[in-house]
Formats: sequence, C-alpha cells, structure tokens
Amino acid sequence: MANDDEKNDKLEQSSHRKVKFEIYGEELIEKTVKSSGNSGRVYLPPEWIGTKVKVVKC
Repeated sequence: MANDDEKNDKLEQSSHRKVKFEIYGEELIEKTVKSSGNSGRVYLPPEWIGTKVKVVKC
C-alpha cells in the first residue's frame, strides 16, 4: 500500500506529462507570462475584453 508521499510523487510526475487539447476559436496569440507581484500576467488586446479565453501551458 502506497503512503501519502508516494501518492504525491506520482501526482507530481503525472502532472508534467504533455497532453493534447483540441479547441476551436477565432484567433490565437502566443505570449510569454511576465511577473506581476506574486503572480503572472499576460496582456491581451483590448478588443478581447468581455470575451471568453482559455490558457494552455506549453
């Protein structure tokens, strides 16, 4: 029976695998996340305000 540390190690290893996403949209922009305080930030065009976006870490 696996202990909690072994379970956490397996979860961390599996989270680094690449997976394939198939999405449909109108436009794609590739950006690099910049530091912003204790978080990260990506600036998008003002025309995108109010629209739904999805972010995929590559």
